[in-house]
Amino acid sequence: MPVHATAIVDPAAVIHPTADIGPYCVIGPDVEIGERTRLMAHVFVEGTTRIGADNLFFPYATVGVASQDLKYRGEQAFTYIGDRNRIREFVSIHRGTEGGGLETRIGSDNSLLAYCHVAHDVHLGDHCVLSNGVTFAGHVTVGDWAVISAHSAVHQFCRIGRHSMIGGFSVVVQDVLPYSLTTGSGRDIKLFDVNKVGLERRGFSAEQIQALHKCFRLLRDKKLNTTKAVEAIRAEVPELAERDELLEFIASSQRGFVK
Repeated sequence: MPVHATAIVDPAAVIHPTADIGPYCVIGPDVEIGERTRLMAHVFVEGTTRIGADNLFFPYATVGVASQDLKYRGEQAFTYIGDRNRIREFVSIHRGTEGGGLETRIGSDNSLLAYCHVAHDVHLGDHCVLSNGVTFAGHVTVGDWAVISAHSAVHQFCRIGRHSMIGGFSVVVQDVLPYSLTTGSGRDIKLFDVNKVGLERRGFSAEQIQALHKCFRLLRDKKLNTTKAVEAIRAEVPELAERDELLEFIASSQRGFVK
């Protein structure tokens, strides 16, 4: 196990022999780090933290530290990070809290660019991109393949749907629908249309994209409230898994959704 002479690794930490701990890193006693994961330099990891294989942490990332939630009282809480993630400079990832299920969870194959903040009890799926300066409050849930552009902020307890894209400098205070292209700030945030380019890149068919486009057109129709728009979607849009996922997301929303 390559551990730089200047790194401080608690003897109780479990570090896989193929992991690489660079200069001036600090690893706490209840940390586990998997195969071929590399901490480049000045990375700080503490708390009950489990990190998988083939991750790359750039300098000054901070992982598993105590939540900023004022209700946090030092209870044991967890941070889980999957495989093949890229965690860039100055990213901060906080452990969970009792009020949110005691765990913060990051999936696999994600890119978190410089200065992103992942607060307590956030659940981030797989294949997501968080551009520079993206900030999550606590309890945010993000579906697979979501892309959140630079310097956007997401309010606590919001959900970001799968395959969605959020434009830069957005302020998200309600749920963001799966497959959508959404941008704006607060009351001015808007659902524009289906995330066509992103879906094409991931192999969605023209039929699937057209069906979702029709769903969003009905949801944006000013003559229809949400109930009537959902009824119209069920009546006019062919049965597809993506249509049903969208309707289920709407039905389960607790904060309302960007429309």
